[in-house]
Amino acid sequence: MNDGRYVVLGLGDPRAPWFSELAQWATAGVAPIEFVKCLSVAEVITRLESARPYSALLVDESATGLDLDLVDLARRHGCAVIAVDGGHRDWRALGVAGVLPSGFERGPLVAALADHASLVRNPRGEGSTAPDAVAVTPWRGQLVAVTGPGGTGASTAAMALAQGLADDVRYAGMLALADLSLNAELAMFHEVDDLVPALADLVDAHRHAQLGAAEVRSMTFEIVARRYRLLLGLHRHQDWTALTPRAVASALDSLRAAFHVTVADVDADVEGERETGSTDVEERNVLARTAVAQADVVVVVLQPDLKGVFAGQRTVHALQAIGVAAERTVAVVNRAPRAPRGRAQLAQAVSDLVGPLATTAPVWLPERRGFDDVHRNVERFPRALTDPLVTAVEAVAERAGAPEPSTVEPERIAPGSLGTWTDQEEAS
Repeated sequence: MNDGRYVVLGLGDPRAPWFSELAQWATAGVAPIEFVKCLSVAEVITRLESARPYSALLVDESATGLDLDLVDLARRHGCAVIAVDGGHRDWRALGVAGVLPSGFERGPLVAALADHASLVRNPRGEGSTAPDAVAVTPWRGQLVAVTGPGGTGASTAAMALAQGLADDVRYAGMLALADLSLNAELAMFHEVDDLVPALADLVDAHRHAQLGAAEVRSMTFEIVARRYRLLLGLHRHQDWTALTPRAVASALDSLRAAFHVTVADVDADVEGERETGSTDVEERNVLARTAVAQADVVVVVLQPDLKGVFAGQRTVHALQAIGVAAERTVAVVNRAPRAPRGRAQLAQAVSDLVGPLATTAPVWLPERRGFDDVHRNVERFPRALTDPLVTAVEAVAERAGAPEPSTVEPERIAPGSLGTWTDQEEAS
């Protein structure tokens, strides 16, 4: 005899007919269900993150605040999301597990739960979770993240790399340069006067659906001289507060589906909750963390002096701390000395401080004057700047192959693992 039952969360208008009917079925015991009513998304999140297991989340079409992040959170907690649909929303775009009509009967409900959810046999303890669906990995283009401490020329390196890769006939017209920095400056470097569409619009569109390739490309600007398309960044630094992690990941995934190669200009700050204990810091750095976690290759740009190499060391160590493999990293020294002896000494310093990376030696980018005119007129970069970057990145990408899935999700803190007030009193 199966003594399990489905513990079901309900989100929607409590006056909806199915709310009261489901409560009656649960109370009368005519269905193996325990029904927990929720009046807001915040209440759903609180319950999902509690120690109690839940089988499914039933969401009414009238519910507000439902987006990809909530669906993803429920899925991570083994809770299937089933929509109660009145025919006015595209629920499948949100990735829900199933859909029931607004006037559903008990039989279809139980069948949907059997298909998508798991029975909880110990409702107050450890419960079963729904088995993971078989993942079908769609095609995705390559992603190269370019980063570096402030003032190193990482944005220039990203533009030069994008131009060099775009010159390859394999990527012609299908290469994107994405500005994922908090202090976005690529619009200035490209003399783009339009403010929209931009990154915030792309991310916001992915809160409720996955855009098609044509829609994603329409949100970028064609840079004719350099043969790539540009995704503008945030209008203001503080606009990161409107970004949600799941929507950012979904937007970046759509970029990769729309272009053969995406070059992302990202910040060097990648600390998260694990390193700082702050969820706010992790959310502020979500663009950089998401990009480097998905990247096939990460390019770190350094300056050719003691401070520059030291700052590069911190950047590389921070990247490795969140799971970026050394064999996927390329060190680039900007404004490098021309003399072989100076380069040899600098290469040794980089190796000593930063450690061995994917390349046997750093990529050297020479000092060049007149770059303000190149940026102001959106002229083409010289091949002396683009070719070394392209050669190194393609070599690392070919040698390393497809990256392992990398997660930068926050970790749950076990109750009691941080100590108690009693411990602190005894210590004092």
